Amino acid sequence: MPIENTLFDYNPISERPAFTWPGGAKVACYVGLNIEHFHIDRASTSIWPGTADLVPDALNYGWRDYGPRVGIWRLIESLDRHGVRASALLNSDVVHQNPQIIKAGLERRWAWLAHGKTNSELTAGMSVDEERDYLTAVVDTIAGAVGQRPRGWMGPGLTETFDTPRLLADLGLQYVLDWTNDDQPYALNVPGLLSVPYTVELNDLGLFSKGITGTEFVQIVRDQYEQLLADARHGARVMAIAVHPFVTGQAFRTKYFDQALEYLAAQPDIWLTTSDDIADHYRRAVLAEERDSCR
Repeated sequence: MPIENTLFDYNPISERPAFTWPGGAKVACYVGLNIEHFHIDRASTSIWPGTADLVPDALNYGWRDYGPRVGIWRLIESLDRHGVRASALLNSDVVHQNPQIIKAGLERRWAWLAHGKTNSELTAGMSVDEERDYLTAVVDTIAGAVGQRPRGWMGPGLTETFDTPRLLADLGLQYVLDWTNDDQPYALNVPGLLSVPYTVELNDLGLFSKGITGTEFVQIVRDQYEQLLADARHGARVMAIAVHPFVTGQAFRTKYFDQALEYLAAQPDIWLTTSDDIADHYRRAVLAEERDSCR
């Protein structure tokens, strides 16, 4: 028998009550900055599949390693220029491998989300006890480095087990990004846990691997915002932009990321924020109101 989804219910966006973001903003936008560590002896995200199974795979490992060494520092300059705080999707091994990045994020008050240990390891196939130990170690490592427990989670490769949401809630996390099926946050059927929109479409890995140019990327950002703004007449929306330093941080792409941020920062109906703040506002202003109306 097929397994039925019980994590969330079907609730069409056309039947939900309208709401707005702080200050009456109609679109909340955040930048999901993927900060990842990869093992040198495991096949991982690759630009050239022909060498992906070699050990070591200098071509693909070097491409990925460009991110923490060079690319992220370009992206940080653009984020700073336009006053955007990143939502840092952090592999916990980065704490030890790239401490300068942690320091830069702390100075800028980034929101810190747990993103697994590395992006070369998935939780798929773990037992409940193994996954509990794994998640606890990830959360504790990040908390020790940034001074607070992460509130959000995104699995490496957006992967989960059927136990992941409950285990995350047990650890005190409040939302996940793995389910990219909505333009608004919504409550999962795990007490205390939300799903916050993320994207595999407005995501540099998918876009640029398909041959999208920098100019087209800027237009895609504009098109996404304009449509979400139009939709927001029926209720506020979330716009997520997913970037990887080894992709968008390449020299010939960075100016287009900068142009996209410049466009968004100039919009009067936008709330440029973090995924933490989106989850907090939704929980406080929308879910609390729904609970009060049911009393």
